[in-house]
Amino acid sequence: MVVGRVTAFDDRRGDGEVVTDDGESLYFHCVSIADGSRTIAVGTAVQADRAVGHRGRDEASNLVVRSS
Repeated sequence: MVVGRVTAFDDRRGDGEVVTDDGESLYFHCVSIADGSRTIAVGTAVQADRAVGHRGRDEASNLVVRSS
């Protein structure tokens, strides 16, 4: 599991980026948001699973909003 913040999200494309607390950038797609919503605000604190994506790179999946 990784912990970080959403640093970018494009509503039109449905994808974005999470930067972990360790400084690593991970791509994610809106279908990876666990609550079923298809959008998430930049700056939202999240936790996520690390998974190998379609292009063979690590991605964030199963994104869950962390409570403050």
